[in-house]
Amino acid sequence: MDVSDLQTGGIGDIVQGLGRQGYIVDESLATTLFLLLRLQRPLLLEGHAGVGKTELARALSLALPTRLIRLQCYEGLDVRSSIYEWNYQRQLLAIKIQERADGSTAEKEAHIFGKDFLLPRPLLQAITESAASPVLLIDEVDRADEEFEAFLLELLSDFQITIPELGTLQAEHKPYVILTSNRTRELSDALKRRCLYHWVDYPDRDQELRIVASRLPGVESGLAAQVIALVRALRQEKLSKPPGVAETLDWSSALMALGRSALDEDLINRTLGCVLKSKEDIRHCQELGLDRLLANAATP
Repeated sequence: MDVSDLQTGGIGDIVQGLGRQGYIVDESLATTLFLLLRLQRPLLLEGHAGVGKTELARALSLALPTRLIRLQCYEGLDVRSSIYEWNYQRQLLAIKIQERADGSTAEKEAHIFGKDFLLPRPLLQAITESAASPVLLIDEVDRADEEFEAFLLELLSDFQITIPELGTLQAEHKPYVILTSNRTRELSDALKRRCLYHWVDYPDRDQELRIVASRLPGVESGLAAQVIALVRALRQEKLSKPPGVAETLDWSSALMALGRSALDEDLINRTLGCVLKSKEDIRHCQELGLDRLLANAATP
């Protein structure tokens, strides 16, 4: 099946299509993506940091294929940064030019608040995309303020955005919307009701092996197994940031760059910064004993 026909294929075709982009999904997640494509309902992905939520949107856009539009959320995100703003410099220039021109004040205002002076930001870009349905990634929505969720409700319900000076703009091609959350705060019920939902958990050992082999085809199977066993052991410890799949891939890549084919105590100590991202977590693991960690990483 051609990847361009992903919208009309079945669940197995979604698994294969994403697999060709180096993204491994199980049947449960593939079923949720099937519903996203068929129903064009927004999808809320929650899970630990580093489990591949953001990467899924990228892989889906490549598999379709279509444009990926990303909005990175943060505290204080507002309409101007996420939906649109006006090109004030061009508006001021237009006002200067129109000062001596004929026409009513209303006509002049309508001109300077026309689409030619509009600067679309990610949400408006997704609504006005004319070629095909894009994938709209609203990343880490839990980092934005609760007030920002109210801006999203119209988009998630009706795939439209209202701009006071222009009216309501309806999507020509409904975007495939993926929202991600690391659950730093609870999202509103109103937002959740508008979305499909899937919890993205850490993969099991075999799935994580397939992920590493897919993304790093040159990695030795023994090294990959050791890294994955150690990362899985670290996830059981009380860490401020347990390592995700992203850290598994980073650590494996680093060891390949160092030309190593197996872990040892010294190598673990020198490369812990590839998998743990705070001095407290690194100190905690060192206090546990690197020999113990290495024993946990022994290939079964």
